[in-house]
Amino acid sequence: MGQFEVYGLFPGGFTLLSNRFLEDHMPKANGEFVKIYLYLLSRSQSGNGTMELSSIADTFNCTEADVLRALRYWKESRILDVSFDQAGNVTKVCFSIPDPKLPEYETKPSAPAVSRNKLQDLKGREEVRQLLFIAEQYLGRTLTPTDVETLLYLYDEAHISAELLEYLIEYCVSKGSPSMAYIKKVGLSWAQQKITTVSQAKEETNLYNKNYFAILRAFGISNRNPLDKEIQYMNLWLNQYGFTLDIIAEACSRTVLSTGKASFSYADSILESWFKKGVRHLSDIDSLDMNHQQKKAEKAKARPKAPAAKNRFNNFHQRNYNMAELEKQLLGK
Repeated sequence: MGQFEVYGLFPGGFTLLSNRFLEDHMPKANGEFVKIYLYLLSRSQSGNGTMELSSIADTFNCTEADVLRALRYWKESRILDVSFDQAGNVTKVCFSIPDPKLPEYETKPSAPAVSRNKLQDLKGREEVRQLLFIAEQYLGRTLTPTDVETLLYLYDEAHISAELLEYLIEYCVSKGSPSMAYIKKVGLSWAQQKITTVSQAKEETNLYNKNYFAILRAFGISNRNPLDKEIQYMNLWLNQYGFTLDIIAEACSRTVLSTGKASFSYADSILESWFKKGVRHLSDIDSLDMNHQQKKAEKAKARPKAPAAKNRFNNFHQRNYNMAELEKQLLGK
């Protein structure tokens, strides 16, 4: 793949890393993804912003596909602006200054969104204590002060009930997006849409759930809900690989034809291969199939032909008989 530009809009002379990244994004990200992010951020400030995927892969002893996967992950997390050309090659990676209007880019404020006295008052409520406890169980970690502040802001300022906040956290975690920045983003979106109950939220998130069931149907599964491991696979395909449902359905169909069953791991091997080869549309798959068939045909032509098998009856010496003379001999006896 060719070169691409990487640059930021931060002041020069040092590498600026936001507290939001450290507190919300870094703890949940793959360690290799974090290293690649930090490396790119450093290079964007070094004055030499032209890079190649191959050089990054060599630096971290990984594949170019691994680097691409990291870039797509951070793009999905909305803290990088990654541009691609029509062939799927990276053309630009930009680190922008966080926009305070966007929750996912919000920097840590100089003063808390909720006053200290208010925070202490809220933490004293049984409902809030229960909410914070449940949040830690879903997230699988101890809440940071910023996490607590964010949840209490949603509870007190955005007027999202504790019950709805519990479902909000459960939903974001099940989707594979447990960062507090993402939870806040979705929560504020629900508040703007006047969603105040769990049933309303479930109706709003039904479209995402439809993607799960559409993939299950592509496997021929129609009588159950997706399992946790299956959801992990589907989140990988939808979020990190960025595939559309038609591409995923094609992989599911090929899986069933090849294995005779709904194998998520087999489908993942197909989709991972397509991801590494830059597949973005069904037409890209058609091109890969054509190339594969051409290579098979070329190998078949190059293979030496086996000698034709001889008829076993032709292995004997063939004799010529005079039938008229034989007949005379038989009649004369």
